[in-house]
Amino acid sequence: MEKQRPAWSAPIAVEDIPDTGLHIEIEAPVETRAELAAVAGLRSLPRLTAAFDLVKNGAQVDVKGTLSATIGQTCVVTLDPIENEIEEAIDVSFAPAGSRGTERRKAVVESPEPLVNGSIDLGALASEFLMLGIDPYPRKAGVQFAAPKTDDDSSHPFAALEALKKRSTSKQS
Repeated sequence: MEKQRPAWSAPIAVEDIPDTGLHIEIEAPVETRAELAAVAGLRSLPRLTAAFDLVKNGAQVDVKGTLSATIGQTCVVTLDPIENEIEEAIDVSFAPAGSRGTERRKAVVESPEPLVNGSIDLGALASEFLMLGIDPYPRKAGVQFAAPKTDDDSSHPFAALEALKKRSTSKQS
């Protein structure tokens, strides 16, 4: 089975990261944004950028940064088109496959992500954080969903049980 290529790919070889670290900013091209919008079920993706700081820590590479995007969605209440902003913090460590993370955070040992072919794909990483940042039920500002009110008492969820209870009570009398 052939591995599917990521919609956004911006690989950086670990050997190209200086010992002093590396700051890199990437911006998704129009075609990539269109492909990611389709995959994510968005109306549009007019802006998608990410900034990363990569620091070597022995065999491990720590990647910290921020994803920033403007996404076009549809309000789940009014069905109006809306735009939302996404700002996601990124903090991920990578290490050669088979190595174990030794850093302790919140008393839990975290395993780093595996390096693939000695590189880190910053575009794929940014795409993952974009998907995590999307609100699955977007609403227009100030809009709340309210169930329609009815005057008919038989429409509430337990109306059938109440009718059975009344029938049962009247037979016992």
